[in-house]
Amino acid sequence: MQDHVHREITPLKENDCFLVFDRKRRAFSFPIHFHPEYEINFIIHAKGGKRTIGDHIGLIGEKELVMVGPNLYHGWENCENHSNEHYHEITIQFPRELFDDGILERNILKPVKELFSNARRGILFSQETIKKVEQRIFSISQKRGFDSFLEFQSLLYDLAISRDQQLLSNISFLHKNDFHNSERIEAIYAFVKDNYHRKIKVEEAAAHINMTVVSFSRLIKQRTGKSFVDFTNEIRLGYATRLLIETNKSIGEICYSCGFNNISNFNRIFKKKQNYTPSEFRHNFTGVKNVY
Repeated sequence: MQDHVHREITPLKENDCFLVFDRKRRAFSFPIHFHPEYEINFIIHAKGGKRTIGDHIGLIGEKELVMVGPNLYHGWENCENHSNEHYHEITIQFPRELFDDGILERNILKPVKELFSNARRGILFSQETIKKVEQRIFSISQKRGFDSFLEFQSLLYDLAISRDQQLLSNISFLHKNDFHNSERIEAIYAFVKDNYHRKIKVEEAAAHINMTVVSFSRLIKQRTGKSFVDFTNEIRLGYATRLLIETNKSIGEICYSCGFNNISNFNRIFKKKQNYTPSEFRHNFTGVKNVY
């Protein structure tokens, strides 16, 4: 199945800061794909269409603003467009090397550094944020040269400090560990990644970082907003969704290889997170990939 997810060769050249595509069309024409550049995608008039970001599948509103990080699967599927309006899509792509780590460590740019980190899971911005930045997005598509670059930097900062950002993809769907906020959480994340295929008791995990169960549970809740069980299951779900997308393994094989103790439990937890059963998710994901 993996060969259905396309590696896009973007037209961004080595000396380019960013590229802007401003297009109106009757239908989305790109399958699910990935590329090493960051991408900001603003879409109007595609309500009812479907977005796929990593292992997330969701519906598009009247206005859609999403940012995706390097090599994260993403794609948009057509809705039944009964109106005469075309989709209006503005896409901004830029290389990860545009801002080096030295610049991003400066105090004023720390929100942008966090934005880039979050984008590795895909970010859906709120309708309130869209109202604030849409004119700036239109402006970037119309300006040229250094003026457009200034607008682009302002857009990144506006997005970085915006409220109600929704992270779309599961933590463990990513290839790399993106926890930078806590050495202990990083250690627990690594421990669960190494042992997700088997039953993990909270006592064992707490002992791994020399904490009592009570203190450990409080730490997990504070840092992730989840219980240890939910945290562990989210990591398992990330591996499960990747296997559903990238392999032809059966649902049962995936269930047990990811540490779930029975298929009904796996189905229940998966559906609660994704709004689809594992088999529905696989069908939907494949359908998106082959629709174009």
